[in-house]
Amino acid sequence: MEKVFMKGCEAIAEAAIRGGCRFYAGYPITPQNQVPEYFARRMPQVGGVFMQGESEVASINMLYGAAAGGTRSMISSSSCGISLMSETIGWAISAQFPCVIANVQRGGPGIGDIAPSQQDYDQATKSIANGGGHMLVYAPASLQETVDKMYIAFDKAEEYRSPVLMLLDGVTGGMMESVILPEMRSDEYVAERKQKIRDEWGIAGKHDRKFRSIIGGGRAGEPLQNLNKALVKKYEAMRKETEYEEYQMDDAEVVITSYGVSARFAKAAVNQLRKQGYKVGMIRPVVVYPFPYEAYDKLDFGRIRGIVSTEMSIPELFANDVRAAVKERTTVDTYCTSGGVILDTNEIVKLAKEVYERMEA
Repeated sequence: MEKVFMKGCEAIAEAAIRGGCRFYAGYPITPQNQVPEYFARRMPQVGGVFMQGESEVASINMLYGAAAGGTRSMISSSSCGISLMSETIGWAISAQFPCVIANVQRGGPGIGDIAPSQQDYDQATKSIANGGGHMLVYAPASLQETVDKMYIAFDKAEEYRSPVLMLLDGVTGGMMESVILPEMRSDEYVAERKQKIRDEWGIAGKHDRKFRSIIGGGRAGEPLQNLNKALVKKYEAMRKETEYEEYQMDDAEVVITSYGVSARFAKAAVNQLRKQGYKVGMIRPVVVYPFPYEAYDKLDFGRIRGIVSTEMSIPELFANDVRAAVKERTTVDTYCTSGGVILDTNEIVKLAKEVYERMEA
């Protein structure tokens, strides 16, 4: 392992390559353009393939084909670009083709702006494609965590035979931090994984095997309802991937909750409040689908004065899952920004104090 100082977009790409990614397709869109730029340089060095499609739609379909053949494959885009890919993402869920998708979010709705945002939360966790399909969604808060999750994302995609989504943002993509890079997966490992998939279910020519279709369930004599029931069992199995961070929660009376880059501001607010004598802690989901409802369900609501939910999205999205987890057992106040307006730690501190003192009165 080696420690290096890297920009977010480049760390995303390098971690994917070290995790065994050998096919990347994409199309330029800010603020993730440095992801494909990095892949374009690095893929030839590891015997991989870089493809820039003529559009997001073309690129996601290239990914679909590569994943069908067992190659560890990835695509990245930003918000409205992911929306253009949604039909083929649904096809990949239906056909159960493993791949990794990175969304470096920008402002919306529509074309929005190029500034950092977290407005794709519902798209990522609830409506990534038509038909009710879901996938495992990581929402890392640091470049090190981004590298770590990207590295294992391909393993998880193959384990569940499903796309995996990295839900990132323009801050993460553009900032620079020191990261410890994992070891490069060996060529032998990458080849063995690909051959295993081809032997079991991959599309690599019929030969003497039973016919295999590149199209998902419901098209080869199997009722679509059977596929959907099987997918639900898969989503239930994904619950073991639930992951969250608890910070200063042992005696917390007010809980600040956030995810992704927003949680960095939340943690800074907790530190400030602790220095001022306030018993405040933080809950941060690392995986946002499946959502860690249990992190909130186990709170001592006899002690908790209230919850402050923060996110870079207007309208609030993440807060709705928090409310569903809390089940009206305490108040949930929100502090949200949008349109490239970054969260202000001082505003989080101010709101947490209001909640703390309101319940004391």
